Amino acid sequence: MGTQARPSYEQRQRLGRRGEELAAAHLARAGLVILSRNWRCREGELDVVATDGRTLVVCEVKTRSGTGYGLPAEAVDPEKAARIRRLAGRWLEHFRVRWCPLRFDVIAIHHPPTGEPELTHIQGAF
Repeated sequence: MGTQARPSYEQRQRLGRRGEELAAAHLARAGLVILSRNWRCREGELDVVATDGRTLVVCEVKTRSGTGYGLPAEAVDPEKAARIRRLAGRWLEHFRVRWCPLRFDVIAIHHPPTGEPELTHIQGAF
């Protein structure tokens, strides 16, 4: 049984950026309008904020090249979900959005080093 070396920081960054590109393209094909990508504040970052014209959709994108550390969606635990909810509140404040329906999605991408990426869009994940 062999062990697989953990990808370098740069490799993980490239993989993450690629996943976010795939996720944004997927959302656009589904008819959503991307409002923000990689929106940051002091407390953290939201990967993608989009709208379907009625609902604000906050998407957490998780991309992995393998499953040695679990499936991509498993990385969004209750603590991470709570932080994304808080950040969504900051986004609403920043852009002075008074009220709108919110939905929190996870886009999980398995992108092996060889082969095509597999994207799973979990709507209303938390």
